[in-house]
Amino acid sequence: MQSQRIRFWAGNAVLVAALVVMFNMGALSGRFGMGAVVLWMALVALGFYLILSGKEPPGSMPE
Repeated sequence: MQSQRIRFWAGNAVLVAALVVMFNMGALSGRFGMGAVVLWMALVALGFYLILSGKEPPGSMPE
């Protein structure tokens, strides 16, 4: 249970970092080129992975 909460909040923190990268994409793309887009995509993928890996399978909830 605790591990799921940690992964959920870590995923949200990574998605916040991706949002900050998105807001600064103009300056970052001028400096790093396509590397800024690759960084943004990697952060979004990692954030979604962390959030979804902490979820239980659909049939595991008690009724």
